[in-house]
Amino acid sequence: MPAITFDHVNFQYESQAEPTLHDINLTIHAGEKVLIAGPSGSGKSTLGNLINGSIPHSIKGHVTGTVRIGDQDTQDASLFDLSLLVGTVLQDPDSQFIGLTTAEDIAFGLENDRVARPEMHQRVEEWATRLGIAAQLHQSPQELSGGQKQRDAMAGVLIDDGDILLFDEPLAALDPASGRKSIALIDKLHQQLHNTVIIIEHQIEDVLTRPVDRVILMADGRIIGDLTPAELLRSNRLQQIGLREPLYVEALRYAGCDLNQVDHIEDITALDTQALAPTLQHWQDGAAATPPTVARTPLLDVTDLHFGYNRHTPIFDGLNLTINRGDMLALVGRNGVGKSTLSQIITGFLNPAAGHLTYHDGDQKVDLATLSVKERADKIGYIMQDPNQMISQVMIRDEVGLGLRLRGLDDDTITKRVDDTLKICGLYPFRNWPINALSFGQRKRVTIASILVLQPELLILDEPTAGQDWRHYTDMMTFLEQLNQQGITMMFITHDMHLMLEYANRTVVLGDQGVMLDARPSTVLANPEVVSAAALAPTSLYQLAERTGIDPDAFTQHVIDTERSVRR
Repeated sequence: MPAITFDHVNFQYESQAEPTLHDINLTIHAGEKVLIAGPSGSGKSTLGNLINGSIPHSIKGHVTGTVRIGDQDTQDASLFDLSLLVGTVLQDPDSQFIGLTTAEDIAFGLENDRVARPEMHQRVEEWATRLGIAAQLHQSPQELSGGQKQRDAMAGVLIDDGDILLFDEPLAALDPASGRKSIALIDKLHQQLHNTVIIIEHQIEDVLTRPVDRVILMADGRIIGDLTPAELLRSNRLQQIGLREPLYVEALRYAGCDLNQVDHIEDITALDTQALAPTLQHWQDGAAATPPTVARTPLLDVTDLHFGYNRHTPIFDGLNLTINRGDMLALVGRNGVGKSTLSQIITGFLNPAAGHLTYHDGDQKVDLATLSVKERADKIGYIMQDPNQMISQVMIRDEVGLGLRLRGLDDDTITKRVDDTLKICGLYPFRNWPINALSFGQRKRVTIASILVLQPELLILDEPTAGQDWRHYTDMMTFLEQLNQQGITMMFITHDMHLMLEYANRTVVLGDQGVMLDARPSTVLANPEVVSAAALAPTSLYQLAERTGIDPDAFTQHVIDTERSVRR
């Protein structure tokens, strides 16, 4: 039976001059697991809002054609009725929390249905146990980790026994290890409940670590492909619309493998690596020698740093780290190890209990403790992980230009620098939009643009690529790379392994005892113990190299070097 049917559907937002969706025809059958993928602005989230009834009942606009959930027309059914059929987990779980505790939040739907208290307690306990958050039932949802927040939101929709589960970019706020667990959990629930699962996501490789029935590709508000995962990976459709292929598929292409002859290409664990090994080894033998490490001069020294939010649980106990001038440094580690805390100490939002931060300003050494937050901001730019915590203006152009206006620059200079930055960040078409009309990923780009426009010497970015599709990600990182070549030092707090591999010259892994490892990115990601401790995930390049008997570090570096060469 069809669970979801789109029949010649067009949609145009009230505030837009052009339609967002064009002639959508799509049938998703009961029990299917479907990935809807596309770049930012392709219309995939709008499609999701039509499925769950947010359009037209909450988000206003003009709809033509018919959307049916089962046998119900979404324009005739109420939003309440549709919520019983479609459970939605948003990319930002914080935006859908209601209860003061995790238990209250999960029980919200049951309370509205006037379910008896004993049954309510039993069902909340059952779903919390099933999703692995029973120990967090009395905590505030805001205190949970990213993965736990998502499981709270999942429990809140699963408890209503809906037939359809819709996940809108479930990987956007998760580290790789949590993302893998989330995709595995979604797959497990699908197998157990036999419900219809829709995943809206542009991180193709991560979603395809578990089977899906179909991939619906979207671009420019249209469906341009309805394929099996194998058909998709053998084609070049992802490259055409600006999405990233799985790393192992890229490696197979670079090595000259005929993808049409690769069985089970959608599952790296099922690849016939014995047949692929000779081709891959021959390609690896042609790798250029690794260039020697370039000596760099220090820009910021962190010496014997001590800090804790309370005296009983220190975050740093004698941390030492040097950020060199010209670095593109990736700072990684599991949640709670102190990555964001370190950045807030560097920028002056937090004060250490002991230790020194020395900034090398030309021939002078400046103790950052003698500088105010404002004075540090002239040297060090900081972009927070949550864009909503940085935005203070209504319009995009005003937000990006605010720092320049506060510094007294003339209007012509402000206009040119703002426009140039908006173009690089993929925001120029929206330059006169209000910020509240943007998606989470687009708001993230606004905050990055508002700091980039100031051109600081050291730029600290907390998860800069969260919520970005490959095309915008590549445009932004290429721009940051150009700034780096012009003399701006970068430190990325990230779980994004591709960012680490392609753009960082160093990866510093923080652990409970300080710096666990400081090495080139391919070396870090070829170390299983460090990968596990840092809440990363083994890359598909590591898996492919291991299974074909090739050195994982050298193979990973060769793939990334080739990718850089192709991109440039």
